[in-house]
Amino acid sequence: MNQMLRCPHDQRFSDLIRSRTGIQLPVHRRQMIESRLRPRIAAVGATGFDGYLARLFDDGLLEEELPLVIDLLTTNKTDFYRESVHFDVLVREIVPEAIRRTSPHAPRLKIWSAASSEGAEAYTTAIVLAEAQRSGQRFSFAILGTDISRRMLERAQRAIYSTEQLAPVPAELRARYTMKARTPTHAGTARIVPELRDRVQFMHLNLMDQTYAVDRDVDVIFLRNVLIYFGAEDQAAVVSRMVSHLRPGGYLMVGHSESMVVSHPHLTQHSPSIFRKT
Repeated sequence: MNQMLRCPHDQRFSDLIRSRTGIQLPVHRRQMIESRLRPRIAAVGATGFDGYLARLFDDGLLEEELPLVIDLLTTNKTDFYRESVHFDVLVREIVPEAIRRTSPHAPRLKIWSAASSEGAEAYTTAIVLAEAQRSGQRFSFAILGTDISRRMLERAQRAIYSTEQLAPVPAELRARYTMKARTPTHAGTARIVPELRDRVQFMHLNLMDQTYAVDRDVDVIFLRNVLIYFGAEDQAAVVSRMVSHLRPGGYLMVGHSESMVVSHPHLTQHSPSIFRKT
């Protein structure tokens, strides 16, 4: 990992963030890091980023500030229907397969959005599965969304999105699964309907933890566009822990740019960014 050498505390800070979150902070990202932490730098009255690090490590503010630092440094890019091929595979292959496997009983699918941010991935999954049910396929489902950012989890639980955020959702489905705001203060926003919100739970979880408080018979785990921020050792450790939470035959879906970093003896590649547990 590239070192940050501008301040005596830079490397210490870099190592701390990597150990707590898996996120690497190379030197060329220092300007971005300082920009994201500017609200906290101002809040504690520090003089610049170096002064802020001194307040953390020399003045005893580390434990108080660290959750806020992690929240601000987390990349929270999220879109509805992002990398839509995954949702196509979910509906066209995984759901019918589960129905055949459990026939004559209707299966209950467990889906885990493991870096859920403000919930677009989890709610997209709920929409496409609800549509599959409407088409006559007999199954039930439960979705868990987890994230390291408590701020993003609060937004996900509110399930309120702007018109721009919801634009990738087909108009017919927006009409069916969202409710437009009725008050001027929330103009230009809509909320996911209660029937879908009831199917999705959100929970704080740090992927760097050694154990996860998640069921070990999950059918599909979305772990998309998060491994790219980790080093090779942390990538392998997180993938290994994820595999332990998949049922045999379950699927791990990663971002298209991450397929080359996934390697595990109990995973076989279904398609470029989809892996199946043997």
